[in-house]
Order: sequence, then C-alpha cells, then structure tokens
Amino acid sequence: MMNPPFTTELEVLRHGELEIIAQLPESSNLALVLAAALGENYGWAIYKPLMGEQPLHDFAPGLHTREEAAFLLSESLGWHIVPPTITRENALFGPGSLQWYIDNEGDHYFPLLETRPDLHDQLFRLAVFDLLSNNTDRKSGHVLIDAAGHIWGIDHGLCFHAAPKLRTVIWDFAGEEIPENLLTAVAPLAEEVPGQIAALLSAEEVDALKQRASRILRLPFLPHPRSRRHYPWPLI
Repeated sequence: MMNPPFTTELEVLRHGELEIIAQLPESSNLALVLAAALGENYGWAIYKPLMGEQPLHDFAPGLHTREEAAFLLSESLGWHIVPPTITRENALFGPGSLQWYIDNEGDHYFPLLETRPDLHDQLFRLAVFDLLSNNTDRKSGHVLIDAAGHIWGIDHGLCFHAAPKLRTVIWDFAGEEIPENLLTAVAPLAEEVPGQIAALLSAEEVDALKQRASRILRLPFLPHPRSRRHYPWPLI
C-alpha cells in the first residue's frame, strides 16, 4: 500500500530503469505501461510522452505537465487523489509524464456510486478537485479504487485551462454544500499557488486557479450542469 508523501514511488519514477510492458490502445494520445525498477523497488507506470500527443485547438502541447500539476495540486490540498506523477525528460521516447500505476479493483465511478455509499465522501471530494482544477475530461473510467478502498483520479492532461471548461460525469452531488474541511484545504490557493504548480502553468492559468479557489470559498456548493457540453464523451 502506498502512503504519502510517496517518496519511494517518486524516486522510482524519477530514476528507475524503464521497460515497455504494453500500449494502452484506447487512449487518444500515446500512452504506454512501463516497468520501472530502482534497486529492490519496482512498479508499473503510465508513460505519456510529449511526442505522442495529438494537437488540440484549446490546449497547447505539453499535456504531460498538467498531469504533474494535478498531482502537485492534490498533494498541496492533502487529499492524495492523484497517483504519484512526475515529468521525466529522459524517458524512453523523450519528455513525458510518468504516473504510478494503481492496481485497482476494476470498478469505476458509476458502479461505485451505486453500490458503495461508504465512498460518497471520497467521490464528493473528487468532484471538488475537478471543479478547482477545471477538469474537462472526468470520465467514469478515470475514477479508480484500490484494494484499500482509496479513490484515485487519473488522466488530468486536460485540466487548468484559464476559461471555464468543467466536463465531468460526477454531477450526482450537484447543489450540495462543500464541507468546511474541504474549504479549509482550498483556502490558501485563493491567495497563492505553490511555486511548483505555478511553474507548470501559464500566468493566466495560475490566476484562473486562484479565482476558482476564491469562487469555491464564496459559493461553497457544487454546481449543476447547464448543458450536455458539461458531460464528457464517451462517458466511460
């Protein structure tokens, strides 16, 4: 079981020997499963190289840095939602993100919502995280559960845009008030974004992140979807 601050996992991702295990065929961008080994420590990682990105009209190249920014945001909040993620310049096909692979139970958001009411607090917190990070691609399959019952969110390359672009399947808590403990975690971001996160975003995106944090504090509830455009496709 992994425990924050994920020191061992991050060291393996940064310095481990890498070997290709498989390609994820359904990914819109090139994504590979790698084995990463450093001494006696070993694990799998998801590698998303810059060279494998498809051009987008609304996001600049370099989506892998947003994957790392999402991990750093999750850690700054103390929520540990995003698996350990780094940017590695000397990976197999050049710069890209390496994210620790979560050995999951196979379920995703929709069945977890229906069958596991004990997880609703974690799912609610993930919805707040997506609102804060302006996630434009929270599909059901991007929500994982590990053997310990911890919820993880993956695939954060389409986050942090300066314009409002929230697109998610997690609307089941819309209108509910955000608890005080989550607001307390968000509050510092309304004043300052940690330097490690700011370095991975544009100045405009950093300002927008601060504004989203301020809005959550002023209007502490989860929003409702206004149109079909607020749902990703495919949903899973």
